[in-house]
Amino acid sequence: MPTSATASPSRRRHPQLRSPPLLCAGLIGHRALAMAGDAQRVGIYGFGAAAHIVAQVLRHQGRPFYAFTRSGDDDSQRFARQLGATWCGDSTAPPQALDAALIFAPAGELVPAALRAVRKGGTVVCAGIHMSPIPTFPYDILWGERTLRSVANLTRSDGMRFFELAAHTPIDTSVRPWPLEAANEALAALRSGRIQGAAVLLPEGGPSE
Repeated sequence: MPTSATASPSRRRHPQLRSPPLLCAGLIGHRALAMAGDAQRVGIYGFGAAAHIVAQVLRHQGRPFYAFTRSGDDDSQRFARQLGATWCGDSTAPPQALDAALIFAPAGELVPAALRAVRKGGTVVCAGIHMSPIPTFPYDILWGERTLRSVANLTRSDGMRFFELAAHTPIDTSVRPWPLEAANEALAALRSGRIQGAAVLLPEGGPSE
């Protein structure tokens, strides 16, 4: 739970309804990006809540990003382009080798695809809470001092660093509010890719824009 010290920059800059994604998706995305170090060309696999925040940070920092979505997901690709994506497509190879790849989609088969997409010495970060089984892959796509790591925990210092960054970065969270009693419907919409950005559940009488 964020304290007033960690949450205040978010409250100052972002309206109440648009702040919740920063407290979860934003922090996860920030830690995943930090694990990628100073990578310049960054691939983002799965363009949802965390990804659309990371994308805006990368754009602000002048680092090109490449958005990987499900095949035929024109809405997500259009959304990524609106946020400044250099390239959008499915999980096939990008037009050039990446320095790092952040995997937000819970699909284990993306791990070998991302390893193939990064250059030697590049980093692949698995940023999901859960993921389907990762298929076997040849050692040569890990060889070359590529790094494969995961995001597990968020610390207070992560929150402090991210909210300081958010206070000085133009981040516009895309939010679709749902009443609390429609939580299952919201989850189904997220799984099917019908939400661009983040879903926020509102109790009766909750905040609005």
